[in-house]
Amino acid sequence: MRRVLSGIKPSGELNIGGFGGALSPFVSMQHDYDCFFFIPDLHAVTVPQDPKELFQRSKDIAAFYIAAGIDPQKAIIFIQSHVPAHVELGWLMETQAYFGELNRMTQFKEKSHGRDAVSSALFTYPALMAADILLYQATHVPVGDDQKQHLELTRDLAERFNSRFEQLFTIPEPIIQTIGSRIMGLDDPSKKMSKSNPNTNSYVLMLDKPEDIRKKISRAVTDSDMSVRHEWESKPAVSNLIEIYSVFSGETIEQIERQYEGIGYGGFKKNLAEVIIEKLTPIQERYHEIVHSDELNLILKNGAIRAGEVASETLLKVKRAMGFVTLD
Repeated sequence: MRRVLSGIKPSGELNIGGFGGALSPFVSMQHDYDCFFFIPDLHAVTVPQDPKELFQRSKDIAAFYIAAGIDPQKAIIFIQSHVPAHVELGWLMETQAYFGELNRMTQFKEKSHGRDAVSSALFTYPALMAADILLYQATHVPVGDDQKQHLELTRDLAERFNSRFEQLFTIPEPIIQTIGSRIMGLDDPSKKMSKSNPNTNSYVLMLDKPEDIRKKISRAVTDSDMSVRHEWESKPAVSNLIEIYSVFSGETIEQIERQYEGIGYGGFKKNLAEVIIEKLTPIQERYHEIVHSDELNLILKNGAIRAGEVASETLLKVKRAMGFVTLD
């Protein structure tokens, strides 16, 4: 049985990069894998979070899962902190991780850079990330370029545990998405699309209004070549827009290049905005229906129960293998 574990961290308003890199692939994966999609709220608090915002953003991500088309009858949807086994196995994975391994994590270096005070959890959270994956014996994990290092650590910890104690953990394989996995800023194709960018025209949020989407896409940087071609090295800005078009239309890169051959950027960007709006409108409608509903709470409750059953079984095996006294 092929099983996927993945999630979107509730640390900010979701932009279309989250759709291309996570939501859209998740919807497809649910038909081919046994899927566990979670909201990693414990990871979010490795840096300071406003409690009210964390609460709402966690529900927002869950609502977007449903609104995008993930079926809670096919996939298990849950919030990380609702399953205590994550924290317990996270600690046990810390005992298997070496200081040097954690110290080499590039995300820690990036997120701690320039900060006067850094949480110790920001340093150790890759062990918790490993626990997230290993708890569910995931066979596959979708990863972007910025997460490959963490999956490698997960694989190392699983193999180390299996060698020291018992052949218990499944060694997860990466799922590498090529198109849309890393959508870049509309103002600078060298930087990942992010709401932290002070230029509000650099990103499109999942809840942006149609008129705002049209304005932002019309102002997206291109180049002087006036040719709609996908060539990241020589045409990064246009290549980024083509990938966004592909994610939201379902068309291949080749189809888009043929469709806009000789047309120029004006018509291409106008149609791109409409493609995004057409995809986001029903998602936004469903999001607003469910985000404050009892239906969403019930989905999360049931998901936590189902996820907890699988996680508890794995955790019990781990504790027994390590020599802990268990009462089960």
